[in-house]
Amino acid sequence: MSSLISLLAAACLSGCASLPEETSKLVRSSDIAGEQTVLVVTTRKAVNDAKAEPWFGSDRAAQMNIAKVQMLSPQQAGRFSLAATGAVDWQIQRVEKVPALAIGQPLGSQGGTRDVLLYVHGYNQTFATASLDAARLSDGLGFRGDTVLFSWPSRSKLLEYIRDRESALWSRDALETTLDSLLASPTIGRIHIVAHSMGSMLTIEGLRQIYARRGDAVADRIGAIVFASPDLDIDGFSSSVRRIGRLAQKMTIITAADDRALAVAASISGGGRVGSAEKERLEALGLKVIDASGLGWGILNHDLFLTNSEVKQVIRQAIEASREPSYARAGWDAGAAQPH
Repeated sequence: MSSLISLLAAACLSGCASLPEETSKLVRSSDIAGEQTVLVVTTRKAVNDAKAEPWFGSDRAAQMNIAKVQMLSPQQAGRFSLAATGAVDWQIQRVEKVPALAIGQPLGSQGGTRDVLLYVHGYNQTFATASLDAARLSDGLGFRGDTVLFSWPSRSKLLEYIRDRESALWSRDALETTLDSLLASPTIGRIHIVAHSMGSMLTIEGLRQIYARRGDAVADRIGAIVFASPDLDIDGFSSSVRRIGRLAQKMTIITAADDRALAVAASISGGGRVGSAEKERLEALGLKVIDASGLGWGILNHDLFLTNSEVKQVIRQAIEASREPSYARAGWDAGAAQPH
């Protein structure tokens, strides 16, 4: 028990994005670097009518809220600022509630469609930290398209793991509704999903529900599905994978045997987690698996999708591969993308 408490204390001090950013030369800048806007669908209850920080809290809302988060990028701080040293991070300038999830390139303006990056955050996150991570992720991937965050009502407290898990599961219908809305839009191309930690549990539940209604046709609009350090029961996940048809072919699982946050989760939950499972067991399900063991140098090694250049490159390649015409039915070869 003492070792468990020590790890939990380390998690509290570290937060969800504590490791310093590794140097990564991107092929191109992201769209968010120019637009600095993250759209958010949230099941959190608004605080102070969402006009002042913290905007949306940890209580469950009676209905979904949609917001536009205006960001300030590190580059906007100026050439001679601390941004060059990495001491300046993304910041939130303004949060505005909006009536609908209006995204994508309007038809008739420049033609065509725009892809969407949908990020689902994990345990112990506030609305603000999740929004900032969505911006960091999109920018770090050099993503071209719109960035959408799905934020569920995490309590953002170290010892509220069980409550967070219940709130994540409670939000699965809202995530399904969000996916339905994105799929229905004629201005959206492919929907790429990155889910972190406990957010992976919510995401697999939402995908299972939407597949039960729409079948394999939904796979034609879904691009890459990346589960980063997934805090998921391995047996439950295996059952879900067998129920989602071609959607499973879109999945990339990022694991790490030295992910200490998942070791704590396994102790609390009493079952092995997908994010620390043996690669062979996941590959037997037909999934693409990236073993990132040994790539981190921090205490937890739980946020490599945000902090490690090799892991970000894997996610970037999965997204790029999903844009190929043959991907919808043939999947992609992750062999060349392995960090090891």
